[in-house]
Amino acid sequence: MKYLVVVLGFLMLACKTHEEKDERPNIVFIMSDDHAYQAISAYSDKLIKTPNIDRIALEGMLFTNASVTNSICAPSRAVILTGKHSHLNGKIDNISKFDTTNVTFPQLLKKAGYQTAMFGKLHFGNNPKGFDEFKILPGQGSYYNPDFITNKGDTTITGYVTDIITDLTIDWLENRRKKEQPFLLMYLHKAPHRSWMPAERHLKEFTQKSFPLPQTLYDDYKRNPTGADINTIDATPEINLNPYSTAAKQAEMNIREHMTLAYDNKIDKETLLELGISEPYMNYSPHARMNEQQRRNWDEAYEPIIEAFKEAYPKMNDSSLMAWKYQRYMQDYLGTIKAVDENVGELLDYLEAHELDKNTLVVYTSDQGFYLGEHGWFDKRLMYNESFKTPLLIKWPNRIKPGITEDEMVQNLDFAQTFLEVAGVVAPKDMQGKSLMPLLTGAKKEWDRDAVYYHYYEYPGEHNVKRHYGIATKNYKLIHFYYDIDEWELYDLKKDPQEMNNVYYDKAYQDVVSEMKLKLEETRIKYKDSKKLDDFYIESYKK
Repeated sequence: MKYLVVVLGFLMLACKTHEEKDERPNIVFIMSDDHAYQAISAYSDKLIKTPNIDRIALEGMLFTNASVTNSICAPSRAVILTGKHSHLNGKIDNISKFDTTNVTFPQLLKKAGYQTAMFGKLHFGNNPKGFDEFKILPGQGSYYNPDFITNKGDTTITGYVTDIITDLTIDWLENRRKKEQPFLLMYLHKAPHRSWMPAERHLKEFTQKSFPLPQTLYDDYKRNPTGADINTIDATPEINLNPYSTAAKQAEMNIREHMTLAYDNKIDKETLLELGISEPYMNYSPHARMNEQQRRNWDEAYEPIIEAFKEAYPKMNDSSLMAWKYQRYMQDYLGTIKAVDENVGELLDYLEAHELDKNTLVVYTSDQGFYLGEHGWFDKRLMYNESFKTPLLIKWPNRIKPGITEDEMVQNLDFAQTFLEVAGVVAPKDMQGKSLMPLLTGAKKEWDRDAVYYHYYEYPGEHNVKRHYGIATKNYKLIHFYYDIDEWELYDLKKDPQEMNNVYYDKAYQDVVSEMKLKLEETRIKYKDSKKLDDFYIESYKK
């Protein structure tokens, strides 16, 4: 009888433990900074192989029409956290403060019983709300021997930032994850953000590689046909006889003109002075945070490049200098991605080894797209595809069929509501995105979005990109540049995927212009954006 009581006691305890274990899915959100979709081999293998990031697509879904609402780092992150456009969450640019009265999806998940952790680069705010534990870089952070802000104070960790962020993440999974709770894990890389400093182990491999030049590297920014017959409809403004796109031509992110030899291409100040070159950031040194061994390894890889540049520079013209800068850009940019891919693989391996992968939604994305020489550019900000579109790969075993490519129009605006629905949490009514669940689970008929909205604010500002808003469908993109200019651009995305020919003033497209303008106005109303808000943020910016 005593034995029977003991057995029943164990059975009751086992049942209670089983009942208390929350079986809702875990969520692992992986985001890199400025990771262009062109630099993920699941999209294109022309530049680099990323086998570990590709695993997410092979085991799940690859989105080919994912985009952002505002292509700049901190505002994009604010949109992701709040599920609201920049004009409502208040974080319109990298300068303005994030309004901490905003409710974020991690806060809601924590309140609903999720254990929450964030490791890596947030880019704004030192005390992110809704996290049981965080270790984040201050601001942009450093590639070598970075500082971290934590729940328990600041610390400096020796090593390479991408590796360290992964170590911190896995340490949390291994030692502080509560097995009875589902978790939200935000694993956020600094790389491949400028100034693109690869890990020591990749220096010699990538500094010796060369890459194909983009077709539009030498873009002259002519977009409008001169002398076009534009006597068409009332919706068309006065004739634009300027053959150039003012916004494209005046943007300060051209590789030849605005990419620096010191900060970006790692040519030392002494060499620049010897060659008679003067430019911004000449006092920059990549050695600033390196220890002696790191510095030796760095110099061993870069000193031959510097010596070769000394010899070649006097014979270079504008075109050959631009091509040289492009190669240096790609060597360092892609070198940082190599470490990201390796570390994503390490995390995926951990999840599989501990059988966490079976009940975990894994997302890989970037805070926006990035120009890898297209149109002669680096950086982002403009609504053209390489900046506007962002990589998005999602896997969720037993829910997402493996190997699916999805071309529906989705945005970073949609993440908050997706994660809340995955967790069974009702989203606040003021969130503006759409849960991706119908697309993830095979209920595509329930998806009804045919256009996405975009608005960029940071002008005057770094890179001199004009303020603009616009709308994109699968076939067309309409952009309005405003503030100190009033210019419109329309692109036929099927016939002109590289967005080289503005057909806004083409008589054959005037019906499309009318339709897209109407859709743009309806969308601005839907998302509660307006001319009044434009003026408000312009005045706020001036102050």
